[in-house]
Amino acid sequence: MIDNADFIAELKYTRTEQGGRKNPAQSGYRPHLKFDFTEMLTSGNQFFIGTDSVYPGEKVIAQIGMGSTYHYEGKLEVGMEFEFCEGSIIIGIGKITEIINQTLEKKKAST
Repeated sequence: MIDNADFIAELKYTRTEQGGRKNPAQSGYRPHLKFDFTEMLTSGNQFFIGTDSVYPGEKVIAQIGMGSTYHYEGKLEVGMEFEFCEGSIIIGIGKITEIINQTLEKKKAST
């Protein structure tokens, strides 16, 4: 596990013919992350688990280290989806499978 991992996610890279990347992404790649609850973007280092690269159209599990976490504190939850992009081009969709940085985890409503 990397030292600055905030969460683990399954990433699905968009196929080239659907507007995704033309080349494979290497572990350590840092696209922007976009969550539905905000217009704000942050960078997110993707460190792939079990492989060094992923091709357009493939899925991979990755540890994600966010560039800025303050705005996201208490707002993320397992199962939440997000987009990752290069500029305005969405190159894939991610789904959070585990939250490592507990300050980011959305608190459950008490009953």
